[in-house]
Amino acid sequence: MRRKINILDVSLRDGMHPLKHQLPANEMAKVAAQIDKIGVNVIEFGHGNGLAGSSFQYGFGASTDEEYIKAVTAVVHNTKLGVIILPGIGTRHELAVAREHGVSVARLCTQITECDIAEQHIRMANNMGFEAWAVLPCASALSVEETVKYAQMSESYGAKVVYLLDGGGYLLPEMVYERIQAMSRTLGVETGFHGHNNLQLAVANSKAAIEAGASHIDCCLRGMGAGAGNCPTEIFAAVCDRMGLDTGVDLYSAMDVAEQVIRPLLPKPIEFDKDSLMLGYAGVYSSFLLFAKRAAERYGVDARDVIKEMGKRVCTEGQENLCIECAYDLAMQKKKVHPGNEYMS
Repeated sequence: MRRKINILDVSLRDGMHPLKHQLPANEMAKVAAQIDKIGVNVIEFGHGNGLAGSSFQYGFGASTDEEYIKAVTAVVHNTKLGVIILPGIGTRHELAVAREHGVSVARLCTQITECDIAEQHIRMANNMGFEAWAVLPCASALSVEETVKYAQMSESYGAKVVYLLDGGGYLLPEMVYERIQAMSRTLGVETGFHGHNNLQLAVANSKAAIEAGASHIDCCLRGMGAGAGNCPTEIFAAVCDRMGLDTGVDLYSAMDVAEQVIRPLLPKPIEFDKDSLMLGYAGVYSSFLLFAKRAAERYGVDARDVIKEMGKRVCTEGQENLCIECAYDLAMQKKKVHPGNEYMS
């Protein structure tokens, strides 16, 4: 019997970043109906920054959470549906709407060292009837031992799966392997991995994760995601098949949906460029890319320097506004004037 690997397709959530969250609910539903046919374990959908993410800070979505939830749940019949929530942004009210319409997986995402913020949300999600999963970004800044400690805390709150999220595409395969292996050996629940492709390692890192014991992997069709994109669903399904693993994904269907449905949605191909490469090099969350570019243009500095400085400050999701501060500071250094005197000749 082949070992089962669960693919959670996040094309309609992480993939909202390159679309600037401007996919309307009716169009999202059309895509979701196609993804429903390929055999992934879970489809995660909604605003790129999760429930209640539509805001001035993150970018306003084309539709509301409730509109997305009603549209997608009406057309998906074969696959579990999931949402992600950042405690402090999304609330029980958005979760209640999702549960009412049949969403079954709720992922609670916090910076790894702040996982205790999600304790109340994880317990609440379980009580509401969700499968509550914990998602822990920025593990690259911690030792393996510290990573395990926070994973154990998440398990103690009731998380049924604990994910490591490499949102900047910074981790190398051996770094993924040692962290996931330590978690898998220590936790009494399953482990998962979410990788980005800024160093072109998302597939290799996801492969390392399953070799280390992970049973859940996040993917996006055609790699559609923030920064240089995510681990491509169709490619990872092919790799797993070559490894003798069972994902349940129909490879031809996944390839067809990626090519015929996802590709036309993209304003440009998902590829790495100098700025997304810098995200991986500096270990900066991929959702910072557009913010860093806009701030750099506003203050006349190099976006790569903004990203590098964000990496030095160990910023994480929710702190995208600091790109403006970093760009401003860099501009002041460039002009060699004191803040407040930037208009002096």
